[in-house]
Amino acid sequence: MTATAAEQTEKTPADFWFDPLCPWAWMTSRWMLEVEKVRPVEVRWHVMSLAVLNEDKLDTLPEQYATFLRDAWGPVRVVTAARELHGDDVVGPLYTALGTRFHNRAEPKTRETVVAALEEVGLPASLADFADTDTYDSQLRASHKEGIDKVGQEVGTPVIAVPGADGEQIAFFGPVVTPAPKGEQAAQLWDGTLLVAAIPGFYEIKRTRTQGPIFDE
Repeated sequence: MTATAAEQTEKTPADFWFDPLCPWAWMTSRWMLEVEKVRPVEVRWHVMSLAVLNEDKLDTLPEQYATFLRDAWGPVRVVTAARELHGDDVVGPLYTALGTRFHNRAEPKTRETVVAALEEVGLPASLADFADTDTYDSQLRASHKEGIDKVGQEVGTPVIAVPGADGEQIAFFGPVVTPAPKGEQAAQLWDGTLLVAAIPGFYEIKRTRTQGPIFDE
């Protein structure tokens, strides 16, 4: 029996929640872009927020990390505003433009950097103004909650949700990986992600990280 054209082109959805400032989410997101090249997969991008995730813990965190979390509000607010005003399709490209600057190029996390990212993807520079407002915080929190509700509170970013054995989404924190796999390695990691998602009761594989994020173009 020959598959129909629709069956041949049907793509597996992968929902991905990220905070633009998280280097580990950035690594995983670059892997997912590679997966789209080697498997019939469609990534759907969503924001979550390390600032929201940790807002009740600020007084107990090291000051350096607390400062990072306060700074994390700006970029995720800008991405949220871009989505609200210009649609879902801008989220992935804007994330790439921001992340390339923040992580690969180690550019300062300033308004000027955000404006350059916005302009690169054809969005108005005025969206940078939303970094300092709570205009779309309810939408930001709703997106964050959607991802966290799927995976649980004891995680960070990234969160990825993929179809399980019965088609219902199964969400995981991670995979945490560096450098981002490419080619067949990217495909194998994706295949493994779907495999463990199909195992009822599977929750976690983990080991201590001995290497930091390796950024490449």
